[in-house]
Amino acid sequence: MLSIRAAALTDIGRVRRENEDRLLIDEAALLFGVADGVGGLPGGAEAAQLAVESVSAAARADLANGHLDLRAAVQLANRKVLELGQQISPSMGIGTTLTVGCIRDNTLIIAHVGDSRCYGSRSGVFARLTEDHSVENEARLRRARGEVIYYHEANRNALTRCIGQPTPPEVDLITRPLQAGDRYIFCSDGVTRMLPDSELGVLLMKFPDPRTAIEDIVNLAVRRGGPDNATAVAVFIDSV
Repeated sequence: MLSIRAAALTDIGRVRRENEDRLLIDEAALLFGVADGVGGLPGGAEAAQLAVESVSAAARADLANGHLDLRAAVQLANRKVLELGQQISPSMGIGTTLTVGCIRDNTLIIAHVGDSRCYGSRSGVFARLTEDHSVENEARLRRARGEVIYYHEANRNALTRCIGQPTPPEVDLITRPLQAGDRYIFCSDGVTRMLPDSELGVLLMKFPDPRTAIEDIVNLAVRRGGPDNATAVAVFIDSV
């Protein structure tokens, strides 16, 4: 039998005037994740807040009927954010990343849109479980299929998918059976741009509890300049 410990922390950083990240830690619904309002568009905070609220509502409803279609829940969040964007920013819309994980039947189901990330550690092996939906990565995948793709270096980190876009985004779905000793972290790019994957993995495994790990990781991202909001959610899986 497995038990779950989780902790979350967000920090505005040292440059931004508003925190447009939102964290999701719903231990009753076994739902965890982060959303990061898209920079350059208005309403980033509103988009992120609505996205996490929408998915959380779906996960809580699932507790009653016993089946959660996480992909459908994320697509519903996209529609809601799109509708809100038409109200508060008709010309540009609003958008957010969304990377969430829901635990059902000792399995972690991750739904991912954008460039927030989820990592997992098992038996000392730390790995990125999600792939950023960026111009650079999209070009790499299309080149692997034989297409000729060019992009400007300045745009390599621009998003190719987000919550709130007019065309429903493709949702990456990752399924991972849980084991005792697993550790997972969901984080916005305000963390991942400041800490390389190797260092993030060391810090996640360094501490015995998720609260201390998250505080060390987020605070380090801020100390290194904090150019963006920094948000992380850690989930530790234990045996009972």
